Amino acid sequence: MSGKLHLVFGGELVDLQSKKFKDPHAIDLVGIFPDYKSAYNAWKEVSQKTVDNAMTRYYIAKLYQLIDEKEAQSPTQEFPAQHRPR
Repeated sequence: MSGKLHLVFGGELVDLQSKKFKDPHAIDLVGIFPDYKSAYNAWKEVSQKTVDNAMTRYYIAKLYQLIDEKEAQSPTQEFPAQHRPR
């Protein structure tokens, strides 16, 4: 397991030339996965279910790239000692 988290999500787009969702409140959050391979497998499965709807697209987001480990963390990114995950 790599520990590099990936998010799989998707929904109906406004048009095929953009990545704007028609209804952001209706975005399908498939899940967060511990590595690219498992995220890809989930993406492939859900994408195949919607293959007949050209306006529906699913994406894999690399969550680990959203946090720069070299920058100081904000208080919401730091876990107090008593709340750190085990």
